[in-house]
Amino acid sequence: MKFSEMPYSRVDFPAVIAQGKEIIQKASQAKSGEEQFELHQEFNKLMDHVKTLYTIAHIRRDGDVTDEFYDGEKSYYDEKLPELNAVTNEYTKVLFATPYRQYMEEKIGPVAFKSMELEMKSFNESLIPLMQEENALASRYSKLIASAKIMWEGEELNLSLMRKYMRSSDRDTRKKAWDAFSEFFEKNQPEIDEIYDLMVKNRTKQAQMLGFENYIDMGYCRMNRNSYTKEDIQKLRDQIKTVFVPLAAKMHKNRQARLGVEALRYYDMGVYFPQGDPAPTGTPEEILESGRKMYSEMSDETRDFFNMMMENELFDVFGRKNKATGGYMTELPDYGVPFIFANFNGTSGDVDVITHECGHAFQNYVSCKDPITDHSRYLTMETAEIHSMSMEFFAEPWIELFFGERGDDYRKMHLEDAIDFIPYGTMVDEFQHIVYGNPELTPKERRDAWNKLEEEYRPYLDGTGCKFLEDGAYWQRQHHIFEMPFYYIDYVLAQLCAFQFKIRMEKDQADTWAAYMKLCELSASDFYPSMLKQVGLTVPFEEGCIQKIVTELDKKLVQ
Repeated sequence: MKFSEMPYSRVDFPAVIAQGKEIIQKASQAKSGEEQFELHQEFNKLMDHVKTLYTIAHIRRDGDVTDEFYDGEKSYYDEKLPELNAVTNEYTKVLFATPYRQYMEEKIGPVAFKSMELEMKSFNESLIPLMQEENALASRYSKLIASAKIMWEGEELNLSLMRKYMRSSDRDTRKKAWDAFSEFFEKNQPEIDEIYDLMVKNRTKQAQMLGFENYIDMGYCRMNRNSYTKEDIQKLRDQIKTVFVPLAAKMHKNRQARLGVEALRYYDMGVYFPQGDPAPTGTPEEILESGRKMYSEMSDETRDFFNMMMENELFDVFGRKNKATGGYMTELPDYGVPFIFANFNGTSGDVDVITHECGHAFQNYVSCKDPITDHSRYLTMETAEIHSMSMEFFAEPWIELFFGERGDDYRKMHLEDAIDFIPYGTMVDEFQHIVYGNPELTPKERRDAWNKLEEEYRPYLDGTGCKFLEDGAYWQRQHHIFEMPFYYIDYVLAQLCAFQFKIRMEKDQADTWAAYMKLCELSASDFYPSMLKQVGLTVPFEEGCIQKIVTELDKKLVQ
């Protein structure tokens, strides 16, 4: 079914809660493992229907943040969804304690039960008012960012549409664009500081009400960290600082020489070539068609996937003034399909959508064929992002479709951009550990902490003259920090696995694709470390893993 034809009606939460409680009652009295499983599938189907409807509303609201109807629906779900958590938590307790536990573990897997345990640890009905407030704060931040209206050469642009000019080949132009972009955040810094301060206090209070010392451990539960700890992440951090930051510094020195500048300034961020970074040669519509050709040649599975997406209007990727910023993949469970939202802005980022978000969507398309929906329901993000980031590398043989004669430039830029991300992503995660480990910090002290981390992770960045950067406020543009705390390290873990796939595919593409497909099919049927081993990947926080990756990447760094 086409997205425009998908019917929408507001979820009747009292009716859904009543249905849920009826299933819970039956589940608590199940007479066999088979009956327990049937009721489990029924409960999942009910929750999937709710998710489908609120996701449709969410997508349509993001498509036009000025749409009063869907903006109202978004506010409605912000308020009501936490109430549903109470029902899912009640059901989880019943299933967790079932006398048919062994049968159920064989049917849906041990990952589901471990994830349920973490869900129960991080929820109590007493939290609902605070969760509602947390959702409202996230919406307030999202709406503020989406409201940006920057006058640029007689045209009113949002933050996403400004990025094209921030990466201009003309240094003066990109400085002007950077300053205009930064001015929005400088002007709104007090409100953003206030929103985040309220968020930190809110989440800390939720954690303490459940007996956690602070939000860190609770955040790990909410992120479904079911197979590694914050101590493992600390080991990763240590390796990144020791081994990866020097590689990134070397890469930026090469980039500086390539650009022919006396020093890399803040407005040189994201610029890799003096003639300008490669940009797609076609219109947004042509980019999508090039995506269709690429995926039709990559494999039979990817061909069928992309055709299905196009035929059913499951892309909303063209930039518009009133669209929410950013990009994401989500799913519509009732229809068994993914959906991709983005903002094409004339930069290479448009192609990244066709590779990165399609990596997510392709895995979702594959996993939808699995009758055990728990395998996708409990997919952790450090695994999910491997699907997307690895697809970016699998797409590289077809890059000329998008960039013509500058295909090699794109491949070089893509690799360097991925290298650049590792220190940044790790820094974002450490920043959040500092913030939630010290919730009493003032907004100024948080920004000072960010500046200190910049010196450790990105010593090559010169933000002199940009108040936005000098004030330690650059993190305020990162919506994950506000809306999905502790998510960002998942990108780092996944990128390090994607690097491993890249190194392998250059030696044996067919074998590497088979391993990738196996990972997609595994979904969340096993724990993260075990799944990596099954497809021949090393867990990133294992001692020596980062050094091996750096050794291989260093060979590829050329001026």
